[in-house]
Amino acid sequence: MSIRDLARHLDISIGTVSRALNGKADVNQETRERVLEAAKRLGYVPNQSGRSLRQGTTNTIGFMIESTIETVDTGGSFFMPVFEGVQSVFRRHHLDLVALLCGTDEEPAAYLNRVVARRFVDGLIISATTRHDPRIDFLLERKIPFITLGRSETTGDYPWIDLDFEGVATAAVERLAGLGHSRIAIAVPASDINLGYIFLDAYKQALAANGIAFNPDYVFRSYANEEGGYQIAGAVLAQRQTPTAIILVNENMALGLYRRFYESDIHPGRNIAVIGFRESIQSRFLSPTLTCFRISLRDLGIKLAESLLSTMPAYEEHYPHEKVELIWPLELVPGESDQGEL
Repeated sequence: MSIRDLARHLDISIGTVSRALNGKADVNQETRERVLEAAKRLGYVPNQSGRSLRQGTTNTIGFMIESTIETVDTGGSFFMPVFEGVQSVFRRHHLDLVALLCGTDEEPAAYLNRVVARRFVDGLIISATTRHDPRIDFLLERKIPFITLGRSETTGDYPWIDLDFEGVATAAVERLAGLGHSRIAIAVPASDINLGYIFLDAYKQALAANGIAFNPDYVFRSYANEEGGYQIAGAVLAQRQTPTAIILVNENMALGLYRRFYESDIHPGRNIAVIGFRESIQSRFLSPTLTCFRISLRDLGIKLAESLLSTMPAYEEHYPHEKVELIWPLELVPGESDQGEL
């Protein structure tokens, strides 16, 4: 059914029907309710393409994700709760969220350029920020509303929210040092993603603060998934002087790590201490249970959405503009994986 059919059915002008559907104040309440009820009953759906052309907006926000090995394997456990939080805000304003999946065979900057050229989103949330991220420069130059999930050293006035990687690394090192460990290893991503640099720098600072010398041989890089954890465990066991503890940048690494250790009769929580990153369903069912950190991903998504909308003039009355540079906290959840005797 078109708007013309709906107007003919109600015997009301097309202009009045259009204003009623768009909540214009010059349409009385009785007429508005009559139009909305008929639209619902008859299955009228606005022509989004036509509306976008008239209004210059798409009422759609894009969330860019890089479709790497890690996100394909485990990204759903992180991003789906974030999406739900984001969409819970967008629903208030009849906005839609679309996931923009950039494949491993395409440069993220080139992919973003194509998305912007097609003009099918009004704003963007970009993730997996790199140390120097050309996507940020690109969006700033074109004055496109965006927020990043992750920090970058790319300069400019833009909003960002990032997880507290410094806090996690510091708390993990302090906990392990307090348990008597001095040979503490760390697992970080093999990619150029900025969180890996932040996590490693904080780990080094925490070691120094606890009087422990940094050993570059105890820095292990691999995919942030089960396979990566398996590879890292093998590399740990190959060390001449094996670390007595390891901190993981991703909780999914623990599954592969545990398996490889068990294959060599090394028992996490007894022979080697393990601390993961984020609490997940999998981490609660590991044996021993994984010491890790808790975060509300849905609340993170809500804050991402509200912060983005605060940069868009159409929503400033709902979300006053503020400078958003936020470190999102995580809470330690003690488990059994770091409680063994040295």
